[in-house]
Amino acid sequence: MDTWAWWLVAAVGLGIPLVVTAMPEFGMLAAGAVAAAVTSHFGGGAVAQFVVFAVVSVALIGVVRPIANRQRARRPELATGVDALRGRQAVVLERVDGSGGRIKLAGEVWSARSLDAERSFEAGEHVDVVEIDGATAVVM
Repeated sequence: MDTWAWWLVAAVGLGIPLVVTAMPEFGMLAAGAVAAAVTSHFGGGAVAQFVVFAVVSVALIGVVRPIANRQRARRPELATGVDALRGRQAVVLERVDGSGGRIKLAGEVWSARSLDAERSFEAGEHVDVVEIDGATAVVM
């Protein structure tokens, strides 16, 4: 079997742990093995093949990995449940003051109270949800 074929076998062998473990470094090593197979196919010697494998693999790991880590760190956190309701707007259905009231929030009717006990909101007004306290939305 030709040397380039062995490099392709190595690339496939490195691709298997990539799929099983989801570690992208194995994919970068597999790309280095493919580059070494191309070098072998075009007549590069054993030393050239190993140098190409090492250079391509290290370059990919050195360049792609930090970019991927930055992207992973910037990914916005997904808010779910009552955390997703903070900051949303609601419509007052029944007068809301420091002691209670009703609002329509995200298509549902919620009990609500004003953040500032002195402040009240009349039916039809738009309010912002500051937090959810149990089953009561605190609005302003």
